[in-house]
Amino acid sequence: MITTDRLLLRPWKDEDFQPFAEMNADPRVREFFPSVLTHEKSDAEIRHIQSAHDRDGFTFFATELISTGEFIGFIGMVTMTFAVPSLAQPAVEIGWRLAQKYWGKGLATEGASAVLRYGFETVKLKEIVAITVPTNVRSRRVMQKIGMKHIPELDFDHPRVPEGHVFRRHVLYAIRNDNPS
Repeated sequence: MITTDRLLLRPWKDEDFQPFAEMNADPRVREFFPSVLTHEKSDAEIRHIQSAHDRDGFTFFATELISTGEFIGFIGMVTMTFAVPSLAQPAVEIGWRLAQKYWGKGLATEGASAVLRYGFETVKLKEIVAITVPTNVRSRRVMQKIGMKHIPELDFDHPRVPEGHVFRRHVLYAIRNDNPS
């Protein structure tokens, strides 16, 4: 578990499945993905996230507000399951997805900053990357606020997005551990 002033990043619970499915059915939350998710696909995504934690010891953590205990989405990092051309493998990606009503409050930045510290200090990673579509200005802003830099020569066509799809092209940001042990 990771805590910040306002957030608890923790393992997933059974009661997270319903609000996560509702969040993934929201077209605003899924604006930069090829589609919204069905309840079944949302549940499968949680199971995949949980298996990543079992395998690596870290994942996209379920995220809740400390003040209310309310589930708001996820923030964390995962080992990428596909190779990005010219990027050392295995690469670890930081990411976040919050319900729309929690946008614009600095929560993604707060949680992602804590995840970076965890990744560098606890997991002892040398580098963490982030990806998104070029038009996702909100996520790119979070990447910049947490100190990540855009690496244009590593931008790529996402292998899981169909050819010709407007969201196939992805930008890549990275940050290196300044104090490796």
